[in-house]
Amino acid sequence: MKFLLDVCAASRSLHATLKTLGHDVLSAHDLFLRASDETMLAFAREEKRILITEDKDFGELVFLRGLPHPGIVRLVEMTSVERVDAMLFLIEQYADAMHDGAIIVVTRKRIRIRSARISEGR
Repeated sequence: MKFLLDVCAASRSLHATLKTLGHDVLSAHDLFLRASDETMLAFAREEKRILITEDKDFGELVFLRGLPHPGIVRLVEMTSVERVDAMLFLIEQYADAMHDGAIIVVTRKRIRIRSARISEGR
């Protein structure tokens, strides 16, 4: 899978773990540290990269403004270790949903998946 790590969700351990598993991973730290959320979402869509973030603003861009997306994983209030564990679990259990452009919100107690997406050309 192809991932884009938002600044707020990026960590060396998450980046390294995903790369070790063979995924194509880019980090906003390396690409555009001060880019707007709209720019990040557009880049993720153009590159067909699942956006990993902690930021709830991406949901607002998708649901309220109708911006297209390739899939979003929101990891809420987690440590770096918890983010790695959550992504390993999602890849193992929900790879199809992620690949199909779902919006997934993960907390310490729950996973919510919204499979209906607003996207184009996937």
